[in-house]
Amino acid sequence: MKKITLLDRRAKPKEPETIAPNFWRTKSLKEMNKAEWEALCDRCSKCCVISLEDADTGVLYRTDVSCKLFDTAACQCSNYAERKQYVPDCVQLTPKNVPKLDWLPGTCAYRLVAEGRDLYWWHPLISGTFESVHIANASAKNKTRPEGRLKMAGLMKRIINWPEPLEQPPKGWRKAKTSPRRGGASE
Repeated sequence: MKKITLLDRRAKPKEPETIAPNFWRTKSLKEMNKAEWEALCDRCSKCCVISLEDADTGVLYRTDVSCKLFDTAACQCSNYAERKQYVPDCVQLTPKNVPKLDWLPGTCAYRLVAEGRDLYWWHPLISGTFESVHIANASAKNKTRPEGRLKMAGLMKRIINWPEPLEQPPKGWRKAKTSPRRGGASE
């Protein structure tokens, strides 16, 4: 009879989560694994832009002011892992709260999937590249300034009309080669 030691009973290394092909078309937000959830983000970073809501009408107005941690040139949070430490009211998206967050842009992939709609041509899972989000004019890249010390009156002066993303790829644009590891998007 073979002796079983504590080393034999240790936890086996966890298998990396895979990204199913076209998972956003076949799974609900709740059914996605962590890798799929993260891949669904198109990295537009519009969720980092400050919006103001009219208390009487409920209408949202977008500004050109972003969270103090947002790096507009890189189009990403400068300290994503520790953002809650510096911005306590930063909202982490979950399958449960996405349908309730009316401030998410209409182009947000999480919102689209929650509403049963498909992704746009420029989404990295479709286009094969993260650059397509910027090419389509769908991101906050180089369009914001950090919130700094602005008060409400200053924020109201920063309300702008954000451009609509391109409905079709520009002439001469070609879809990038895709990476099956990323469910269609390459880095």
